[in-house]
Amino acid sequence: MNFSLQPHLSNDHIRLEPLTPDDFERLFAVASDPDVWAMHPNKDRFRREVFLNFFAGAIESGGAFMVCDQLTDEVLGSSRFYDYNEYDRSIFIGYTFYGTKSWGKNINYQAKKLMLDYIFTFVDKVIFHVGKDNIRSVKAMSKLGAAEIGMEEVAYFGEAVKPNIIFEIKKEDWLN
Repeated sequence: MNFSLQPHLSNDHIRLEPLTPDDFERLFAVASDPDVWAMHPNKDRFRREVFLNFFAGAIESGGAFMVCDQLTDEVLGSSRFYDYNEYDRSIFIGYTFYGTKSWGKNINYQAKKLMLDYIFTFVDKVIFHVGKDNIRSVKAMSKLGAAEIGMEEVAYFGEAVKPNIIFEIKKEDWLN
């Protein structure tokens, strides 16, 4: 791999900072709201002990970001790159969440656009796992132009297997 999974990415409104172990409390302040996880496959991530596992997976991935407001420095949420496949020239984006204050404000689209614009310099396709009942994330995939390509049982880091919808964006489609 000849690129960074944690570049500094930003636009006029948000910035994606590489997540570090020191960011736990700031990110947990956003994640501790049960409403954030209501549609996610693991609805208990608002609990500190469950979020500790999620955060450990984020750090271990080497591709996680803390999404912050560019003007106020407020933590808005997190997303990450993971499971880079050199042979297939593909990577996953996921484990994304935002605080309820960010919902409906185009934050997810802006963050994903920054990530996709960057990563398509190095890969040919990006894949997303979305919990089958996560209606908000399914709609976000449509907004990005991702194609639904199937269903799969997925075990998130340190968690039980759950059904997920698989979405994909190919480089040529993103660039057009």
